[in-house]
Amino acid sequence: MRLKQLLLSISLTVFTLGANAQVWNADLGNGKYKNPILHVDYSDPDVCAGEDGYYMTASSFNSSPGLPILHSKDLVNWELIGYALQNQVPVEYYRTVRHGDGVWAPSIRYHKGEYYIYWGDPDFGIYIVKTKNPAGIWDEPVLVKEAKGIIDTCPFWDQDGKAYLSYAFAGSRANVKTVLMLSELAPDGTKLIGNPAMVFDGHNGHTTVEGSKMYKRDGYYWIMAPAGGVKPGWQLAMRSKNVWGPYESRVVLHQGDTEMNGPHQGGYVETPNGDGWFIHFQDRWAYGRIVNLQPVIWKEGWPIIGKDTNKDGIGEPIMEWTKPNVGKNYPATPLVSSDEFNGHQFGLQWQWQANQNPSEQWGWLSANLGFMRLNCIPRPEEMKTMWMMPNLLLQKFPADNFTATAKLTFEHNPDAGECSTGLIVFGEDYSYIAIEQDKEGKLKLVQRTLKDARTSKDLETEIASIAIDQKNIYFRTKVEMVQNIEPFDAKVTFYYSTDGKSFKVFGKAFTPRAGRWVGAKIGLFATGTKAVNDSSYADYDWFRVESNNDVKKIALSTNLQLQNNK
Repeated sequence: MRLKQLLLSISLTVFTLGANAQVWNADLGNGKYKNPILHVDYSDPDVCAGEDGYYMTASSFNSSPGLPILHSKDLVNWELIGYALQNQVPVEYYRTVRHGDGVWAPSIRYHKGEYYIYWGDPDFGIYIVKTKNPAGIWDEPVLVKEAKGIIDTCPFWDQDGKAYLSYAFAGSRANVKTVLMLSELAPDGTKLIGNPAMVFDGHNGHTTVEGSKMYKRDGYYWIMAPAGGVKPGWQLAMRSKNVWGPYESRVVLHQGDTEMNGPHQGGYVETPNGDGWFIHFQDRWAYGRIVNLQPVIWKEGWPIIGKDTNKDGIGEPIMEWTKPNVGKNYPATPLVSSDEFNGHQFGLQWQWQANQNPSEQWGWLSANLGFMRLNCIPRPEEMKTMWMMPNLLLQKFPADNFTATAKLTFEHNPDAGECSTGLIVFGEDYSYIAIEQDKEGKLKLVQRTLKDARTSKDLETEIASIAIDQKNIYFRTKVEMVQNIEPFDAKVTFYYSTDGKSFKVFGKAFTPRAGRWVGAKIGLFATGTKAVNDSSYADYDWFRVESNNDVKKIALSTNLQLQNNK
């Protein structure tokens, strides 16, 4: 009886930690916060104040759904509440994986009771979506201007009713970059009017200026923009009494003597009491472009972002600070990473690599049956690796140190030929652990890895392989930050278990690598090689993410209790 109670206690402990574990929490609980506020790859974030707090969006590139919408009451604790794009547009074009293309550096604004998001697709032009309810359905995208190479768009509505749009250029498409442009925008925001003009040229000391955001404050028109490149760059502020300039500029945030490289590209917002805050990203290699929050003070008519440690008028990023004064204290709300698959909607943390083809059944939830099914549909014969596979179900790394575990049942059809399902850590270098059915219908566990997936002509390397005779299995991966060649390297170790209690290391440790403009991701997949009328499939019971400390606590608690009950 005591053994049954013990096993139930262990099971409940694991469930509770797995379902509710806080893998990253920036709210310190004492009126202060730490950076990053989100250790998640929300690249090129922008923020606006709305009717009910603050709203953030970020680049989503080729992932579907796209344009994530996050909400916060205090600028520290954020919740992912939906997406503005259910499918990337043009829809047919993005049914193929287009790594690094799609949604670049969007801007979100609240204007006359509606929320607007503008973004530049470097291959198609400027798009807009809008809504009155950011947590609900957004209108279908409108192509504001067809163009090649226009990126990083931001709207601005002036008090006289006129509207403007600032933007930059992608050198890879336009063959020019490092300048900021301004165009008048129709008041309804749906088209550009008049002649665009250059308002800033960064070639003299501010190479790769891009990502501009427009504001108006104290009678000045402001353009804030990053320069210097993603990892080593800085933040500029420019001001003019005339919207068309000329603009004078200053560096208002840089790394200085801190350890935070490339603090730039983000959005400025003010709380009701007039305090200024700046949300921006920092590129941490495989972890992607994580989100930080800096206080802003205004001195002699210019912003200082962060802390002016050296008294030179240029801010440096802070790592810990007092939370914004929004008139009330709100509880910590870490982002959700785990998924019990108990409903009929995918958790918002999941994205596919491309728009789903209506002729392919990648997978679905089981309503109230408590699992998610991924089908081993055949991939094209020429698709030898995972790099261009659209039906990878992925989410962003949620922290610097975490463990993800998945429980699954593999229902294999011997007539379906080679097929597999498993847990993958994905980027330009990737690795996965999987259960596979070979040509003879036999099962085995494998680890496979591919380096330089974007450019390599090689096939995946099989790192480890063992025969297995059961279809119920648990896969686990532990991600740990380590100090190797790069300052934010990580190490990934794979494990498996047949009972959910004893996990064995499998294969070799792997160093993850960022994808195309995005951090490494973690997720699930199922794939096959042969078309049959009833493919093999995997039913995933749950996917649980815990901090590595919580995993250690579970193991220690389990061992102690077992010893005490011998």
